[in-house]
This record gives sequence, structure tokens and C-alpha cells, in this order.
Amino acid sequence: MPLAAEASLDSDIFLWGLDLFNHGYYWEAHEAWEGLWQVADRGAPLRTLFKGLILFSAAGVKIREGKQAAAMRHAGRAAALLRRLNTADHTFERALGMSPAALAEYAEAAARIPAALQATALGQPQPVFDFILGPSSGERPISSQKNKQSSVEVAGNRPAPLGQCH
Repeated sequence: MPLAAEASLDSDIFLWGLDLFNHGYYWEAHEAWEGLWQVADRGAPLRTLFKGLILFSAAGVKIREGKQAAAMRHAGRAAALLRRLNTADHTFERALGMSPAALAEYAEAAARIPAALQATALGQPQPVFDFILGPSSGERPISSQKNKQSSVEVAGNRPAPLGQCH
């Protein structure tokens, strides 16, 4: 993956990473965000966010591979980084559709509870998380709405696979 020219939450690369993540392409999301992480200023909160997302993506890969110890390690490290972020200005919350602290809770839950994976067609990704990341205009993410749905129902509300329209 080539380096990004600039680390930004508005960049196409960041948004592409969100789309990949939401569709279960965790390795590819990791790769997209790694380019942003590499050019972000050292010690900057943005760099911490990218590293947290990269580790969360790696946890998704490990969950699918059935490697619980590695998934727990990656998810725990992701949660620790996400919890370090000051969210007073809500920039990260708008970009993710939830606060970094809420995302850290999902990471911690992923580390504790193995995903119930279903059979998929060869080459088809399988989302293992029951939330959707994405820019918001103040709306709550799907999984935090009052009438919570099961992960199967939420998965049914996922966006269409990349390159396909409903």
C-alpha cells in the first residue's frame, strides 16, 4: 500500500478503510489505514486513532481465523489506544459514527466473546462485528439505538458488498 499524501479523516483512503471494515475486509482496511498512520504526526491523536483502527481490524482477522488469544491481544491493545483519545471536540465521533470510547467497548467485547461465525461462500468476507462505522451528522450508530437488534439482524442491515448496489 503506498503512503497517503496526508493523514486526514476526510481522505478517500480513510473512508475507503471504513467501507472495507464494514464489509468484513479487515485485512484490507488495516492496509488502507496503515498508510495514513505512517504519515500522521508522531504523538498526534490522529495517529493513535489510526493505530487503534489497525489493531481492531487485525482482531477481526484473528477472530475469523479462530485465533482467540491473538484476537484478544489485538482487540485489547485497540481498546487501550482508543480510550486514550480526548473526544471533547467530537471530531473522531463524527468520523466514526460513535465515540472512540464506544468503539473501545466493542473492542473489549470482541476480546471477551468469540464471534459465532456462519459459513460463507469461498472468497466472501464475513463481518464479525455488529456495528457500522461511518461519518455521522449526530445520529447514533445502528448498534446503539434504543431497540437493539441481534447481530444477525444488524448484519442484515449492512451495506451492499463493495461494487454492488441494492
